[in-house]
Amino acid sequence: MEALLIEGDTILVAFWMTIRLTAVSALGSLVLGTLLTAMRVAPLASLRGAASCYVSVARNTPLTLVLLFTGLGVGANLGVELSDDIATNNFWLAAIGLTAYTSAFVCEALRSGLNTVPVGQAEAARSLGLGFVKALALITLPQAFRAVVAPLGSILIALTKNTTIALVVGVSEASVRMREMIETYGDQVIEIFFGFAAGFVLLCLPMGLLFGWLSRRLAVAR
Repeated sequence: MEALLIEGDTILVAFWMTIRLTAVSALGSLVLGTLLTAMRVAPLASLRGAASCYVSVARNTPLTLVLLFTGLGVGANLGVELSDDIATNNFWLAAIGLTAYTSAFVCEALRSGLNTVPVGQAEAARSLGLGFVKALALITLPQAFRAVVAPLGSILIALTKNTTIALVVGVSEASVRMREMIETYGDQVIEIFFGFAAGFVLLCLPMGLLFGWLSRRLAVAR
């Protein structure tokens, strides 16, 4: 407990990095996942095939490899620099990797939500003269989002925990700080472990409760 009190400020900074990384990656995953969903149900076979291939590869590739690709492949080998500051550059590379990985799961959740929308909804939209994009944006996707609030919440919680793997890109989030503290305070391993575990519970538990409430609140009556 002494170590947690001494390092309190640095622990808060580390968890703030975790929160920032989660927020940026969640927003990017939602945008990219929605785009992939639109491609998977598009009338063009080439778009459906491209999106299906991306989702299959991303879902079956370990996240560690994805982050190594963005950190070493994109960052180091290709020399892509998103910021002059190394820490900031690593942050954005990690966010890109997490977004690329998580968006595949968002896509599958939204696609399952689209399957709950009655076919008559899309047919009615077409009868009113709405094209594919407008019908998707105005009619079917809003209903799909309401149907998959709970699964999206689970994906967000998983993303929050997945940020611990960002250490392979050099991002100093909570898990990195925990490892450093264990090396420094070797006689307080149990206290440090449970302290950081409690921190992640405080992050994830409210999200689960919020999305559970939203799921009940926004449920579509069939």
